[in-house]
Amino acid sequence: MYPTVVIRTATKEDLDSAVSLVVRLKRLNAEFDPMLQVTPEIEQVTKQYLEETLNNPSSVLLVAVEGNKVIGVLKGDVEDRKFYKPRYVGVIREFYILPEYRRKGLGKRLMAEGIDQLRKKGAEVIMASFPALNDIAINFYKKMGFRPVEYIFAKEV
Repeated sequence: MYPTVVIRTATKEDLDSAVSLVVRLKRLNAEFDPMLQVTPEIEQVTKQYLEETLNNPSSVLLVAVEGNKVIGVLKGDVEDRKFYKPRYVGVIREFYILPEYRRKGLGKRLMAEGIDQLRKKGAEVIMASFPALNDIAINFYKKMGFRPVEYIFAKEV
């Protein structure tokens, strides 16, 4: 269960560790689909992306920390779905836990805190974005009470 793991809002001091985890996630995503290949400048792009998240009042960036080690990250954003009710949605865009810390309830804890933080920022529903062929993610989100709502299809042109 990892009772010594603390889940908290990320700080600038956590940024390099959070970047490393998000880069790992993006490289994992690339294994699911060739359209998800990472760019050569993935580290720099991810650092800028997470720095912007820290300064965005509509975003959440959480880390799971054991001792001084960041072992998990969650990034979400509250968005306005102008055409739908409920109107405000929290979108989980990045969610990654180091493999050696998985399957012991930490993901549920991190996700629950992410949902709570997004709700406090106005989200009325939570959605998650991840590769369509990631069966582990599909099963995790189903266990957390999520269901499919939209499909996104892609085609190279």
